[in-house]
Amino acid sequence: MPRGIPNAKRDESALRYTSFHVPLAPNPKHVGSTYLKAESQTLWARNANRAHRARLDEAGAATPTETRRGAKVVVIHLGSRFLRIGRASDVTPLTIPNVIARKQTSAVPPQTYVEGISRPREERKRSTPSTTAPSGDEYAVTIASDDPFDAKVAAITVSLRDRMRFYKLRVTTNAASIATTFNAQFKPEIIPEINDPYRVDWISSSEEPYLVGDAALRLANPEEMGYAVRWPIYGGNFNTRDYPSTQLVLSDIEVILRESLKLKEIEPNAYKDHSVVLVIPDYYDRAYVEALVRILLVDIGFKQESLAATYGAGISNACVVDMGAVKTSIACVDDGLVIADTRMVLTMGGNDITEFLYVMLEKIGFPYRDLSLARSYDWNVIEDLKARLCTLAEGDVALNLYDFFVRRPGHSTEKYGLRAYDEIILAPMCLFEPRVIEFEQKRAGMRFLMRAPDMAEEILEQSADKYLERYTQAMMISTQHLFPVLPPITLDQAPPIVTPAVQTPATTEGQSLAVTPQPATGQATPTPEEHSQTANGSKTDPDGDVEMNDAESTEKDENNERDENGKENEGDNVNGDDAKEKEKESEPKVKEEPESADKPMDTDEKEKDKEKSVTADAANVEVIDVDQLDDKVIAPPPSAAHVPPPPVPVAVPLSAFNIDVSFEASKLPLDVAIFNSARAAGGDEKIRKYLQAVLVIGGSALVPGMAHALESRLQAIATPLVPNMEKVQIIPPPKDVDPRVLAWKGAAVLGKMDGVADLWVSKADWELFGMRALKERCFYL
Repeated sequence: MPRGIPNAKRDESALRYTSFHVPLAPNPKHVGSTYLKAESQTLWARNANRAHRARLDEAGAATPTETRRGAKVVVIHLGSRFLRIGRASDVTPLTIPNVIARKQTSAVPPQTYVEGISRPREERKRSTPSTTAPSGDEYAVTIASDDPFDAKVAAITVSLRDRMRFYKLRVTTNAASIATTFNAQFKPEIIPEINDPYRVDWISSSEEPYLVGDAALRLANPEEMGYAVRWPIYGGNFNTRDYPSTQLVLSDIEVILRESLKLKEIEPNAYKDHSVVLVIPDYYDRAYVEALVRILLVDIGFKQESLAATYGAGISNACVVDMGAVKTSIACVDDGLVIADTRMVLTMGGNDITEFLYVMLEKIGFPYRDLSLARSYDWNVIEDLKARLCTLAEGDVALNLYDFFVRRPGHSTEKYGLRAYDEIILAPMCLFEPRVIEFEQKRAGMRFLMRAPDMAEEILEQSADKYLERYTQAMMISTQHLFPVLPPITLDQAPPIVTPAVQTPATTEGQSLAVTPQPATGQATPTPEEHSQTANGSKTDPDGDVEMNDAESTEKDENNERDENGKENEGDNVNGDDAKEKEKESEPKVKEEPESADKPMDTDEKEKDKEKSVTADAANVEVIDVDQLDDKVIAPPPSAAHVPPPPVPVAVPLSAFNIDVSFEASKLPLDVAIFNSARAAGGDEKIRKYLQAVLVIGGSALVPGMAHALESRLQAIATPLVPNMEKVQIIPPPKDVDPRVLAWKGAAVLGKMDGVADLWVSKADWELFGMRALKERCFYL
């Protein structure tokens, strides 16, 4: 820098040896041209005008037509059981079963049903109730046998009797034997076809290459006719269990969408004039979204596409609980946007209620004895009973008489009678007591999707820890009790990768990871048989039921409050600063090797060294900082040759544990999962905010008494844990709106808004950017 110029700036333009200078950008205010002064001068507007003129040249002349707003926008909601599709201007969507029957050239295997509910032993399947009538207290429950299934049902019955005792409702003690006697002796009534207004026109012969929706379910005998009946969507993802390849799943989804659009009178030549809004789960798979967008934009050929979450429903802040057929999604919505850390997915839904109802009815002698859940018409029988019988209101429990109809191909319609007691409320209670659900069997045979490598994928921002990127905070809160306590390891052992099983938590006293609430020193880690600590402060056993006895002590443990003597709880985290200071104060210092071996040591230094060695030998609790192992040479005490090296606490990353957090979190009861989702949103104020606005949608929300059942259970959890907690409120769906189509209507509202014009992704954008176009355009991802 030359002297005399104190504020001279260094030339970083690499043009210091030339007289050339970069001119400044012109000020548009002083320019006489209209370039870039209006929106019509932008590149987007020019491309739109060019496309409009091209369409005018093809049509010859413009024919202005008045259409309803949203008439050119198609909204698609793919569910596990039903597909809802329609224009954004429609009041209600078209709802059809999301199933397809394809003609096969080879032999078709018989249809099978994957059991997701526990089953009793063979000798106790029919006409053997799980509980017996007590002799004294009418609210007492006595297990009928040593069958594990009877023990699970008895535990749910205990919860029901406790609620009936609280509401002072009488119990019919011998109801099970009365119902069993009636059902075993009942003979069906034959109804002539002419007197059955709801008779089904079964398809006994067909040469069509495929059948979609209701037509696929009306096949008289699919196996003999050579049709394979499959459901391509399962639990918010592709059904990889029933398909040999992912390409077959995508092909079936495309066929179902095309046939559904025909029912809405949208022909293939009009696809290019329509935009599409796709409703995706809040906790989605990237490969699932990528494949569906490619089908809509490339294979089918819509003009542009957008993604939507659970939006609308008349409110902007709520804890949305979407209860579908296979899964239940929970997420807190703030100002119309989903809070990512509050997302949770429970692997249970309406199908589990249907299956559990059948198992319970079979225990009391269900009169229709040839029922098989693998057949569509038999499944519809139990679905109809679930819609008419099931309730969560304890006051509706009574020994009543019900009737139902069985319509089978090749048979006349049969009318049956049925008596049931508490089976109608025990079936939907499996959502709050998921001990009877077999989660491992439900996901058996499912494969992970393999995504093709994409050039644009490298540009996407990826978290450094894939483990934390995949799981939400609500899931981590729900499963923190599964992470075991790590015992210290010695220096002669290499730090192994700890992969403990979920069912075998460590029983060593000590400190745990930062994610795990820690018991006090001297208290053993609970075993799986004992109640393990959950995130909501309550106790949860392996089957998932909740006790609220130790809520106050749990809250103290989580907040690291002072105990009665004014001392800190000793269950701090391994990585905490307080724990390190305590170790430095209480443990002996690590002896370093002298700088020079030839340098003699003073007498005082030798005596001090002997004292240190004796102290370390007696205590044998020498702690070494792992971060300083490279800088220090560890010398064991000379008198402790027979003693093993001192233990070293090693911090193991979360990804080293062999625990599927999302799968383990999916086993939680519904009320506990909702509370954990609200807890992941923030502090006590956030919890109160979202628990006072819980919106329940989906098919299972139609169960009578669902709102009161959720309110009472959430109130029992939140009151001792959240200060100043007021009444929990379940918001009913808007008036005259089916809760099953509420997510679709929210997406339809989103598709008609002018403020979301920047969310549309065209085919050119998709071919150029791929998944990056969705990430840049859609603020939902």
